[in-house]
Amino acid sequence: MKHGKKYRASLAKYDSAKLYPVAEACQLVKDLHYAKFDETVELSVSLKLEKNQTVRDTLVFPHQFTAEKRVLVFCKEERVKEALDAGATFAGAAEYIEKVKGGWLDFDVAVATPDMMKDVGRLGMVLGRKGLMPNPKTGTVTPDIAGAVAALKKGRTEFRADKTGVVHIPVGKVSMNAADTAENIQTFMTELERKKPVDAKTGFVRSVSVSSSMGPGIWIDFKEDE
Repeated sequence: MKHGKKYRASLAKYDSAKLYPVAEACQLVKDLHYAKFDETVELSVSLKLEKNQTVRDTLVFPHQFTAEKRVLVFCKEERVKEALDAGATFAGAAEYIEKVKGGWLDFDVAVATPDMMKDVGRLGMVLGRKGLMPNPKTGTVTPDIAGAVAALKKGRTEFRADKTGVVHIPVGKVSMNAADTAENIQTFMTELERKKPVDAKTGFVRSVSVSSSMGPGIWIDFKEDE
């Protein structure tokens, strides 16, 4: 890929082959930032996964950086008030299922009570393509509406390894204090280690890099726990 002058200028300001400590790497991301908007700081972690292995979960970062999420709760009529009181932006059953079928997607995350999944499952072609399908593995299919909505409003973020074994996840903004971004990364790496498959081999984490949306990647010196 051919990069512009600003990107190449940033690349020349540091050693692109060096492994940097987390805090130093986060400061470099800020120093190399050249775009006129508040870029997202993105972490990429390459994992050593076998064909039958995957990594997927959610976490809440200690330092938030995203706008408050619009939460849609699929639930029976008798639980609508509970969902709205908990902070959901929208809540209901048949009326919202029909709206989504018609292409309405003015929400950021969907939650469903277990008794609604028979109907919500029919929205797979719409919600699945957008990554919005409620899933018990990410805590978005649950009878605990209040708990799920509260966690999402606090910024609970989902992560999962793609087909190549790489996890891409936003961890901050370039406008944030570098120490806060570094703490978010450390929190994520701890959670990633916790979700390591029980039969994972040595060298589970192949590499870790961080960058701004437009900037070059900086390799992080990450050592797995023995």
